Amino acid sequence: MNTSNTLIKRFFQQEDLNFLLTNRVPRIALTRFMGWFSQIRSPLLARVSIGIWRLFTDLDLSEAREQRYGSLHDCFTRELKPGARTIEPDPALLASPCDGIVGECGPVQGRQVFQAKGFPYSMGELFGPSQDASAFQDGTYITLRLTSSMYHRFHAPVDCEVDHVTFISGDTWNVNPIALKRVERLFCRNERAVLRARCGEHQLAIVPVAAILVASLRLHFLDLLLHLGYQGPKEIPCQATYAKGEEMGWFQHGSTIILFAPKGFALADGIATGSRVKMGQALMKLPVTSSPPGQG
Repeated sequence: MNTSNTLIKRFFQQEDLNFLLTNRVPRIALTRFMGWFSQIRSPLLARVSIGIWRLFTDLDLSEAREQRYGSLHDCFTRELKPGARTIEPDPALLASPCDGIVGECGPVQGRQVFQAKGFPYSMGELFGPSQDASAFQDGTYITLRLTSSMYHRFHAPVDCEVDHVTFISGDTWNVNPIALKRVERLFCRNERAVLRARCGEHQLAIVPVAAILVASLRLHFLDLLLHLGYQGPKEIPCQATYAKGEEMGWFQHGSTIILFAPKGFALADGIATGSRVKMGQALMKLPVTSSPPGQG
């Protein structure tokens, strides 16, 4: 990384400036614009845009299946080379659904969790009024933040069946640590989806949360794009079976996934706030008294 790039990144990482430039702006208008701009089919425009993108992030495309892109969107949603990720083989361990940086995580306090120290929110508000969060009371949760430069596809953390999706419209606040320390109940304000799944005898909830410049979510099993202009049903029953590590969908840019598990689950060894994880890495341990999915 050259000196000028380092200086640019440090400049924009100043907390007050970062918060101003990424939040005190017309967030939804900018997000709609980026959705349009990223889809423009022009290899030259894509190369220029990626070059500018690299001035502000640590974008690394060495693991990408493709090295040339027809649009910025193609780069955002890039696939990885075969074998670029290893899926945790132990059926008693949940794998990370995505690449990410671990945010707040650990035990759920009743039905309360944290987005940052001193900034609690309730599972009920996050899930929306139509969803029952009681299965995760006193359970375990983990927040995974995907930066803009990361791999943006997400995968099944364990053999499971997704049986319901709730789509909740909302804002597009930035979800970086600077904003999480300043905006109360941020995840409950932003656009999000709640994916309910079952693995063996247990329920799981996977909650992808949108952010500025990214308010679109593609779910393979629904064959539709959830986005700011989506006018379809908010409650979407479904029946989709996934093997551990199988791709479920992708963000159009980068954002956050919050994973909830019932009481008895625990964080895997080495998982703590600030840890960097790769998709497929061990993330949670199933209760020791339970049979792994598909056994017992």
